[in-house]
Amino acid sequence: MLKIGEFSKLSHLTVKALRFYEKEQLLVPASTDRWTGYRFYETGQLVEAAKIKAYRQLGLSIEEIRAILSGSNEKDIFAAKAKELENQKTEIDVRLSIIHHILEEEVKYRVTVKEIQPTIVYYSEVKLQKYSDMMQYIPAIGEECRKLNPNFKCTEPPYEFCEYLDGEYRDSDILVRHNEAVVSFGTENERIRFRKIPATKVLSVLHKGAYDQIGETYAFLMRYAEENGYRVKGLARECYIDGIWNKESVAEWLTEIQLPIE
Repeated sequence: MLKIGEFSKLSHLTVKALRFYEKEQLLVPASTDRWTGYRFYETGQLVEAAKIKAYRQLGLSIEEIRAILSGSNEKDIFAAKAKELENQKTEIDVRLSIIHHILEEEVKYRVTVKEIQPTIVYYSEVKLQKYSDMMQYIPAIGEECRKLNPNFKCTEPPYEFCEYLDGEYRDSDILVRHNEAVVSFGTENERIRFRKIPATKVLSVLHKGAYDQIGETYAFLMRYAEENGYRVKGLARECYIDGIWNKESVAEWLTEIQLPIE
C-alpha cells in the first residue's frame, strides 16, 4: 500500500489533484485510516491514475472521464470530443485571421459577428430618386404607420434597417425596402405591410460619414466575408444609428451595415 505522497510521486499527480479526483469519485483510495485520516493506494491504481492523467491531457472533462470509467463507449466520447475541438479550431482560426489582419494592415473597419433574433417588422417598399432621400422617407413612413396603428410599439432595443432590392447599384430610381421591428402585427394598407423575419447571423461593420462613400465599406465587408470563408445569405441591411435627424455634421453620421451569412 502506498501513502498519498508516495502515490503522488509515482503517478505524477499532485496531492491536490488526487484529493480532487477522490472527491469526484474518479480515483478513490483503497483505504483510509479511520484514526489518522491517512489515505492509502494500491499499486494497481497507478494504471487508473495514468488513464485519468492521459484523458485530462486530451481535454476530456470530469463528466466525460467518469462516463468512460463507468463503462460508456470510449470511441463515442472521443468522436464527440473531436467534433468539439474541430469547432473550436474553426473559431480560433477565424480569430487568428482577424488578429493577423489587424497586425498586418492599418484597419479602418472592425467586423463583428452578431446574432439577430427573430422579430416582427413593418415594412414598406419605395423607389427613390437618390439614396439621401431615405432620410426624409423613413420618418414619413413611420408617422403613417403610427397613425394606422395607434397602439404601435417598437421593440426594445430598437431595430430598423433598409434593404436595396435592385440587385445592382443604381444612380437613380432606387428600389428600397425599409423595415422596423415591432412587438406585434398591425393594420396594413397599400404601402405598409407586416412580416416576421427569422433569426439571422450577420457580419457587422460601422460606416461613419456621408452615404456617398458607403460603397467602400460594402466592398471591404464583402472582401472580408470571402477571405474568411463566410457564405453570404440574403440582402445586406443598412441600420441608421446617427444621421440628419440628430447630427449637424455629415462627418458624424453613423451607419451599421449587416451582411447575413451562413
